[in-house]
Formats: sequence, C-alpha cells, structure tokens
Amino acid sequence: MTVLSIVVPVYNVEKYLRQCLDSVIGAKTDEYEIVCVNDGSTDSSPAILEEYREKYPETVRVVHTENGGLGAASNNGIEAAKGAYIAFLDSDDTFREHAVEEMVEACGYGDDMIIFDFADVTEDGQMICEKRGCSGREEGVFTLEEYPQLLFERANRWNKLYRRTLFEEADVWYPGRVWFEDYWTNPKLYPKCKSIRYVRKTWYNYRQQPASITHNRNVKKNLDIIDAAESVVSFYEKEGLFEQYRDELEYSVFYNVLLTSTDRVNLIDPKSDVQIKLLEYTKRRFPEYEKNRYVQEIGRKYQLLHSLIKGKRYTLLHAVLKANEWTRKK
Repeated sequence: MTVLSIVVPVYNVEKYLRQCLDSVIGAKTDEYEIVCVNDGSTDSSPAILEEYREKYPETVRVVHTENGGLGAASNNGIEAAKGAYIAFLDSDDTFREHAVEEMVEACGYGDDMIIFDFADVTEDGQMICEKRGCSGREEGVFTLEEYPQLLFERANRWNKLYRRTLFEEADVWYPGRVWFEDYWTNPKLYPKCKSIRYVRKTWYNYRQQPASITHNRNVKKNLDIIDAAESVVSFYEKEGLFEQYRDELEYSVFYNVLLTSTDRVNLIDPKSDVQIKLLEYTKRRFPEYEKNRYVQEIGRKYQLLHSLIKGKRYTLLHAVLKANEWTRKK
C-alpha cells in the first residue's frame, strides 16, 4: 500500500536533481512513491528523470507536462499521486536521512495535515540554521480555531504533509505562474482541517540560492503578494470566517505584504514604486491595522522598519537593511 506520495516538481534543475532524488531513493520502507512532474524542462532534467524511472520502476513515476509553473506542476503531482498523503520536495532541495520512513510513520496518526521543521542550507548544502514549522507551539494536535496564529506562520508547501483528498474536498489548488503560491493556498486549507499535527522533526533541507524569490531581482513580481493576500482574505470572507480570524489575517497582511515584501524590494531598488503600492494595499485593506494587537506587540526591529516604511523614508530604510545584512555576514 502506498502511504506517502512525494511530489517533485521539476523545471531545468539538472545541477541539483540527482542530489534531490538520491535523498529519497532507498528509504527503508516500501510504502512510498516519488512522483516527478517534468514541467516542460529544456535542459537534461527529463533525461535524468527517465534514468531514475528505469532504475527504480517500483518507486519513481514521471509525469511530463507543458510548462505551467510551479503551482500547476504541484497540482499535476497531486492528481497523479496514489498515496494517502502528499509531501512536496522542490527539485533543488533535499530530505534529511530517514525523513521518508519517519514521515510514513507520522501519516499513521490520520491527521489532515502534519507540519514539521526544516533547515536552511547554503547552495552547496552546508547547514545555516534550523527553523521551526510552528514557532508558537509544542508538538501535538490542534485546529486552526485552537491556534489561529498559524495564519502568520510560514505557509511553505514543502514542510507539510497533506491528506491527499484534502485538496479536492476543499477545492483549493495552487495557482500557476505566480509567486507566493504557497501563501495563496495553504491558509485556505487550514480551516478545512479537522486535525493538524506539529512534529518537532527536521525533515527538510531548504537550499538558499540566488534563483529564489528572496534573491530574485524582478521587483515588479513582488506585487503578486497583493493578489495572494487578497485571495486569502476574500476566501475567509466567503467562508464566513473573516471576523473570527480578522486579527490574524490583518497581521498576516501587515507582515507578509508590508514588512517582508517592502524590505525585499527596498534591498534591490530603494526607489521602486512597488513599495508605495504595497503600503497602499495594506492601508486600503486594513485601514486601522496599526491598532492590531499583534502589530502592537512587534519588537523594536520591526517597529523601526515599520516606521520607515510608513513614513516612506525608503533611502534610510535601505541603509538600515544593508547595515543589518552586512552585520549578519560578519
């Protein structure tokens, strides 16, 4: 029986693909499969996938599609999966040793979603730091109602296990050809879960590299965060859940749209008008966001950044961010 389907979206990652697949091949269990979705790659990635499929026919399946973006590839992987649960593995990342066996074991609890820890690693795979999947909770089972702060935890697709049928039952899927597809999607799944389990296990290595959103210099694409935020807030309004989770949704927009995205844009281009659009959206969507109880509890660092953003003092903000970046590298 296939308990776990590991979905690996693949697009032009010949440099990392073998390392990715090797991290999940050979697990000491036969209750998993690897579903590789070739999203129209033009490098040697398709040939590498076929090589692994031929070598490990009982474990590896390959789906070839036209290029549709990471979200579309993830959806195609979900639809092709046979396992009771889904895990996502980006093709430039890796799983930790024994992660697959421990994931299969965790699936036995029967929860709708399982959240776990991960590690940031350098481009060559060296450890930077480990990060918690649920920073405000200890291990155990909960619901969104019991822990509404989940709405401003990191919405990463790849540090979670999902009951496969959850996507279809909730009619929630990943959007194609946009940035922040995880932020667009996962918060909509949380209220559909009857049980969410947090496991204090570091199963995932997330590779930090220049091609990621964090380092990408396409400033305008950061506006996709507005569409993602609006999609989530509108979803909660439609579901009749907005008032119940208003504070958490408001803080999520403040943190993800205003703080994080403005900082990312400012480091690349302190003169970009994208910063103003991020501020305008936040103030339009939540005019009184500064009264939010979570916003009022932010630390001094975030208070300073918010003050500079709110005052549109982008040149000074740039200097502060660059100084902080330099300090971290020392």
